Amino acid sequence: MTTSTHILRRRRFLPLFATQLFNAFNDNLYKTAMVLFVVYVVYNSEAEEAMFSAIASGVFILPFFVLSALAGQLADMGDKARIVRIVKACEIGIMAVGGAGLFIAWQGIECANAASDCLMRPPPLFEEASIPLMLVALFAMGVHSTFFGPIKYAILPQHLKADEVLAGTGLVEAGTYIAILFGTILAGWIPVEVAAVVVFVVAIVGYLTSRHVPPAPPQGEVEPIDFNVVRSSYVLVRNTMHDNRVFLAIMAISFFWTIGAVLVIQFPPLVKNVLTGNPEVASLFLVIFSIGVAIGSVSVNALLKGTVSARYSPVSVIVMALFVVAFYFVCRSWNAAPEGMLMDVGDFIAQPLAVPLLLSLLGIAVAGGMFVVPLYAFLTTFVPKTQTARTIAANNIVNSGAMVIGALIATGLSAAGVEITDQLLLSAAMCLVSSWLGKKLYAAESPGVEAPPVR
Repeated sequence: MTTSTHILRRRRFLPLFATQLFNAFNDNLYKTAMVLFVVYVVYNSEAEEAMFSAIASGVFILPFFVLSALAGQLADMGDKARIVRIVKACEIGIMAVGGAGLFIAWQGIECANAASDCLMRPPPLFEEASIPLMLVALFAMGVHSTFFGPIKYAILPQHLKADEVLAGTGLVEAGTYIAILFGTILAGWIPVEVAAVVVFVVAIVGYLTSRHVPPAPPQGEVEPIDFNVVRSSYVLVRNTMHDNRVFLAIMAISFFWTIGAVLVIQFPPLVKNVLTGNPEVASLFLVIFSIGVAIGSVSVNALLKGTVSARYSPVSVIVMALFVVAFYFVCRSWNAAPEGMLMDVGDFIAQPLAVPLLLSLLGIAVAGGMFVVPLYAFLTTFVPKTQTARTIAANNIVNSGAMVIGALIATGLSAAGVEITDQLLLSAAMCLVSSWLGKKLYAAESPGVEAPPVR
């Protein structure tokens, strides 16, 4: 029986799936609540807001560069289930710190807006402690995600049968995006002081579910860990990339995330300045994009019938490019609201071009999900089980670099005066490179080669 749902009833998959759902939800609830509160409430300067966003992004992504190699070594050389439980236990402490930062910031703002008795106290704590606390927690969550990321994919071929790995990877990917969706939306709807409590409670629930993940002992001989993160990162990427198929898969995934980084940077200013939509419209874009990736992640398994292959990846990303071009032309033809006005969701949906615009966005997301999920499954099944976590860790290092490059490209184009709408064509062009890499990867697949059997 090859479906995307029957493994949800199995203990070898369900606890891990639930754990990563809570992880993605909490991660995005905290990050979004923090950024929204600081940008909209704490700061009143565009320069300060931009600087905080840049610092927050750098703080979160830094651990992926520095610690991914160590995370991959630990995951391959220890019991993955035990590491999951340790990481999730640490999340409780991290969210206690982050929640405290959110609560102190809220209390400081409330104090500043309250009666005169507040004015007799020392300067508001949020100016001295809350933002550092929130950034420390954000960095720690980056460390947490760095160690959890390789495990959630590497453990799948150890617990699932060969014809279930693609379905499991698709469910993990789809579940991640749905959890991101709900965490991000909830952050915009609940007060920040409530978010401070919720992230702590969800961290506890995530730890409790992690205790039910079945043991996943190391496969093969346990090697000594290299704690020199610079050397181990270089060696990890070099040793991983020597396999042509793995090299092509990582490069294709990295180009995909470069495209993703460019699109994520483009969407907010595009919605505000070109489509003249308010923040609720930007949230609608996030909803559609997340749902689309989830649909694509699950549907590609039906097409491949459980076989791990890059067969549909080249055409999927070409379709993604076509939808990006369609999105570009609709944006070019969009009737903007009068100057100084932003449309709410109702007014936006009522526009004649709203349906083709949102369908184009949905198509981008569905095609993207269909492209990237088989490549992640490829990485976890076409390497020895002793190397799966390190392979994912090497992929994380390269992907993180690619995302930074994508962000720098988008920033450079904006600084050069290239209109945000025209930058969409860059994303479409990069899809062609991803398709070429996907085609080479599919050609490199040996006829008749299947994923190693689960023992």
